[in-house]
Amino acid sequence: MVDIHSELVGLIKKLSYENRKVTLASGRESDFYIDMKNTLLHPRGIFLVSQLICQKIKSLQSSGLMVKGVGGLTMGADPISTGVSMMSQDWPHPLFAFYIRKEPKSHGTQQWLEGMKNFEAGDIVMILEDVVTTGGSTLKSVERARLAGLKVLGVISVVDREEGGAQNIQAAGLNFHALVKRSQILA
Repeated sequence: MVDIHSELVGLIKKLSYENRKVTLASGRESDFYIDMKNTLLHPRGIFLVSQLICQKIKSLQSSGLMVKGVGGLTMGADPISTGVSMMSQDWPHPLFAFYIRKEPKSHGTQQWLEGMKNFEAGDIVMILEDVVTTGGSTLKSVERARLAGLKVLGVISVVDREEGGAQNIQAAGLNFHALVKRSQILA
């Protein structure tokens, strides 16, 4: 029987990993691309990702850290945040999801974060990412969540490209955990 981590690595290899030249969000060029949308929008893929993240958050909560919610930069973190929140619905303290916009809403409330009526200032949250390269986008998400009054405990990424992002996030004083590393995809 295949464990869920190995199954997730297999799905990522099949649906999300491509050997081709691309320009990344950081502006750097790369000879491979990891487009997690196909894995995260696959029913088994989002189930595996959500289950593994829930396991990690449960371990944090069992050590006394009361994580109230999960969220990250739209669009990569949206399905993850929603999946994790949904999977936690039967917990004594379920996790609430929030989305961080790339720009503030141009009309109505003009807010950066969606879902904030479920939170109070000082609530502990985890930032979720689909892929971390340098950590630049992740640290922007952390900043936006903090400006909204949330206390960011750390970051959980589905994939770490192993290009310095983990170290940059940790250097900012945050816990970092990746479900899968690029080296595991290539193994």
